Amino acid sequence: MDFDLSEEQRLLKESVDGLLNDSYDFDARKKYRAEKGGWSKAVWSKLAEQGLLGLPFPEADGGFGAGAVETMIVMEALGKAMVLEPYLPTVVIAGGFLRHGGSAAQKAAHIPGIIDGSKTFAFAQLEKNSRYDLSDVAATAKKKGGGWVIDGEKFVVINGENADTFVVTARTKGGQRDKTGVGVFLVPATAKGITKKGYPTQDGLHAADITFTGVEVGADAAIGDPENGLALIERVVDEARTALCAEAVGAMDESLKTTVEYLKTRKQFGVAIGSFQTLQHRAADMFVAVEQARSMSMFATMAADFDNAGERATAVAAAKVQIGKSAKFVGQQSIQLHGGIGMTQEAKIGHYFKRLTMIENTFGDTEYHLRRVSDGGGLV
Repeated sequence: MDFDLSEEQRLLKESVDGLLNDSYDFDARKKYRAEKGGWSKAVWSKLAEQGLLGLPFPEADGGFGAGAVETMIVMEALGKAMVLEPYLPTVVIAGGFLRHGGSAAQKAAHIPGIIDGSKTFAFAQLEKNSRYDLSDVAATAKKKGGGWVIDGEKFVVINGENADTFVVTARTKGGQRDKTGVGVFLVPATAKGITKKGYPTQDGLHAADITFTGVEVGADAAIGDPENGLALIERVVDEARTALCAEAVGAMDESLKTTVEYLKTRKQFGVAIGSFQTLQHRAADMFVAVEQARSMSMFATMAADFDNAGERATAVAAAKVQIGKSAKFVGQQSIQLHGGIGMTQEAKIGHYFKRLTMIENTFGDTEYHLRRVSDGGGLV
């Protein structure tokens, strides 16, 4: 199988790498974190100007018709730079719901705003005690006339402070953990009855806890079948997991590079500590872990084209398992090889480890996905 990038994909990689190298060093990231909502509107506009926000959308909707490989390339670059801007919730997740389940009217209303950078989205899915179960939904959407009334609470909604629109999971019928009766709704952030409590997360992003109290939306707010939306949710979340795997590879790759550079410059007993064979072996083990993660990220990306939904889900889960293991190993080794400086806020290596830890716990941790692989019968 050919794993080489095409000429267009190589140009995309050079383009996004060049953009972030010019505008997203560690000091610039600190400034962006201090802006309202925790990310830079100027950088977001640059991503739009480069066409990166329109990559996965069909040409008929104003996009570039790119696929999972192009998303992998962008997410890996975003991971290397620890980008704060809401690419995942807006382009990957909200864009995924619109592409796979949105009506023509919904696509026309929202996709152009995503592509030109004028709209951002947030995925309001996680609930108290729901953990990683996508069908565990207590928030409700009840019929009222021709529309819906949404009530409930959602927690740790990334980009919840700044988003123009929420993609909300809500139950239209059945019990809290039933597989049926879950719908997906587009809710304007300015709708009456919404309250938000924003806060920074451990990895430098910003999230919000959101309460929906009698929030009324029209019939056109539902994406797909409001009583059988779980399959759509699972598909989009698996795409988000795949994107996170690529982001983690980028973060691990940069962590390894930063650590090796430190080993070459930090001196002990009059020589660079990188000359010590034991530390060379640890760096080599880090390299192996990064490459294992990279190969599984590629596997998950290719799984986007699998016809069988079960096989696709198992492949993504297997990738998330390897990503979780590699991220933990690379992060811990990076901190230890940096010594005390690695524990400080001034050193960027600790920030990479924080982001990797959050990725490992987003949409299912390593143990959760190991069970998914087992339940799916394994990869063979």
